[in-house]
Amino acid sequence: SLGRERLGLSERPKKISLLQAAAATGQSLLMRAYEDAFEPLGIHVAQVLLTHDAVTDRDRYLHAREAIDELLKLGVVPIINENDTVSIDELRFGDNDQLAAMVCTLIGADLLVLLSDVAGILDDQNTRISLVRDVSDIEAFIKPPESDVGLGGMQSKVEAARRATLHGLPVAVGPAASPEFLGALMQGDDVGTLLLPAGSPLPSRKHWIAYTLKPRGRIVVDAGACRALEKRHSSLLPAGVVLVAGSFRAGDAVSIVDESGEEIARGLARYGADEVRMLAGGHSHQIAERIGNHAGDEVVHRDDIVLTKNGA
Repeated sequence: SLGRERLGLSERPKKISLLQAAAATGQSLLMRAYEDAFEPLGIHVAQVLLTHDAVTDRDRYLHAREAIDELLKLGVVPIINENDTVSIDELRFGDNDQLAAMVCTLIGADLLVLLSDVAGILDDQNTRISLVRDVSDIEAFIKPPESDVGLGGMQSKVEAARRATLHGLPVAVGPAASPEFLGALMQGDDVGTLLLPAGSPLPSRKHWIAYTLKPRGRIVVDAGACRALEKRHSSLLPAGVVLVAGSFRAGDAVSIVDESGEEIARGLARYGADEVRMLAGGHSHQIAERIGNHAGDEVVHRDDIVLTKNGA
């Protein structure tokens, strides 16, 4: 929004090139503000601009983590933002709440703090909720954002909190306008809303599959395959595939949905979309015969599957 204001734009641009120009203008203003704030404390800052495609590759994801770790070891505060000048809608993190959740899981942070224009997460009576033990308990009364200036809103913060808590990371949501909030939070005072991890955290790689990668297509599976995935944590075999939507390559992330369209899992496809279409409904021993190669008996291996239904 800094760039938008500097350029005299009253609302968020809809033209992609103008939006990117505003982002480029705002980056220098943002860094100048951070430098001015930290300089009296003798602390250096560094700009880190990320794009979604830079973290979809596992090696690049780990390189980003190493770079941020080095900055922290040097006592430098990384100012992390999405590189909006080159990002496009299909390859965006979504908003800064989602970016913050991704970065916190990337570096193994102790706590994710999300700032809002209200005192914390409010229930359906507009009363602040102090503690949330399971994110799914509060999703019913979270309203979508009304503003078209930003991309965030409480709905986005709750989704970011889900991502973080599934990684075993606690999340605090509180008022950006209160200078005392962070200090009070660190002292353990009852401020904002604290969301706790529920259950065992997802391993880093599986969290990356489910919440960093963006699905390139959908694989619709039958009821038997749904049960095998959810109850026995099985691999997805060709026999359970009903339909394939989208265009993806071997190794891409895919959304696995039931016949009603509800997502039950995400995973990494062993075969491309056209190959999976040819394999649908068949048996594993027919793979080489049908498509001329054999990369495994599974369409998606169990080690590459993460259940997502009901936040599993």
